[in-house]
Amino acid sequence: MPIVATLVASATLLLTACGGGGSDDSSDKIEGAGQGSSKPSPSKTESKSPAVDRPEIKLPKSFDLPFEEWTSSEPDKQAVLDDGKEHLRAGYAAIIAKDLDAESLAFYDTTAGLSQDQQWIKTYTGKDLTVIGKLPVFDPKVTFLGEKKAKASLTYCTDESKAYSKERKSGKTEGNPAGTAPEVFYTLTLHKNAQGVWQTVSTQSKRGGCSR
Repeated sequence: MPIVATLVASATLLLTACGGGGSDDSSDKIEGAGQGSSKPSPSKTESKSPAVDRPEIKLPKSFDLPFEEWTSSEPDKQAVLDDGKEHLRAGYAAIIAKDLDAESLAFYDTTAGLSQDQQWIKTYTGKDLTVIGKLPVFDPKVTFLGEKKAKASLTYCTDESKAYSKERKSGKTEGNPAGTAPEVFYTLTLHKNAQGVWQTVSTQSKRGGCSR
């Protein structure tokens, strides 16, 4: 199965893993993740507000999610990058842990974003699949929407050429079909909540449109 997860006719990627394949030119909304029950542990990231307790998110060595040049000289844009990064990490952690109620992703989602993410994660957990390999995330760009800078757009690319889905019981792995473009372009809309956390409202993806 391709790394990009699909839900019905919409290819959901954001937290890539496996599922049906989306077409190279189709725009797709992302799905995946749920609300959690345990208290989040404080984050040690210096660029984040010390007044907010953020979930600690851990990924296994079997799945490498490197963020390339994920920095900005502007603190307000860096804050968007930081939370966008953690949202993606939280989604993959939820898939790998087979946890639809992962609080870490709920922390970085609005209600609408969480609903999408829960459906996305089910495309993996429902088939007893996980993700392995390496999925580089690169070329991030932040654009603020409106004068108050309470809403933003975050775009980035992923390279699925070395990322695979894996059946938990059999151990069988599968990547994208031959001839499928490995790079996917994402567009996230985020909203800054009262605690200063940039939460994802929606995600769209389009296969292709990236270059390294």
